[in-house]
Amino acid sequence: MTRLAEKIAVITGGAGGIGQAAARQFTAEGARVVLVDREEAALQSVVRSLGEDVASYVVADVTQPEQVQSYVNETVQRWGGIDILLANAGIEGIVSPIPDYPVDMFEQVMAVNVRGVWLGLKYVIPVMRERGGGSIVITSSTAGIGGTAGMSAYTTSKHAVIGMMRTAALECAPMGIRVNTVNPAPIETRMMRSLEEMRVAAADDSEVTVERTKQSYSARIPLQRYGDPEEVAKMMLFLASDESSYCTGGVYMVDGGRSAGSP
Repeated sequence: MTRLAEKIAVITGGAGGIGQAAARQFTAEGARVVLVDREEAALQSVVRSLGEDVASYVVADVTQPEQVQSYVNETVQRWGGIDILLANAGIEGIVSPIPDYPVDMFEQVMAVNVRGVWLGLKYVIPVMRERGGGSIVITSSTAGIGGTAGMSAYTTSKHAVIGMMRTAALECAPMGIRVNTVNPAPIETRMMRSLEEMRVAAADDSEVTVERTKQSYSARIPLQRYGDPEEVAKMMLFLASDESSYCTGGVYMVDGGRSAGSP
């Protein structure tokens, strides 16, 4: 199948679990991808696994305007344009109540998760407009539609990108550019391992273990398990493809039913 034949996709957070899964699915469907992250060794590994004929990378900090402009410029120079932006880069911050949450950590989370997405939109939209349209997919979270105790920065950031997406969808519709969010529940990635470990440390209780914490998270999901990065990437693939040609301004849950129930 070639659902993304001849399409050029930029994937930020391309070295992470979801970013890599999306890159595999996008290239399998005919796209050329540019992976953006700060970890060059990880990026090199992913590009080698995909093949340099369909993938390249740019080392960049998504919070810095000149570096965002650089990855956009390098994509255009390497592949000729941009049809898809997967604004996926994100960090979790720490687990701490608001009065104890460090100001610098709050600012760091907002910089990566919100400013980084906004800068991506700012510099990619004009390039997409020149191509006659495209698709922008922003990674939000189930935390973007509800509260999460101890995670004020992350939760705030994931709410914020939904509002940003809706504004962008309205602004971009006349250009033929569609904009949506994908909102995963817990997924089997490094981020969830980090959050589990922080929950254990915050509990300061020998009976609270990583495995029990994972079981607790899973118990709140109707399907009773974490998702796989490939399952999130399949939704991203749909929204990136022409199969979703009438989909814009939407919040797409990939959460095992988590959002269907009470908090």
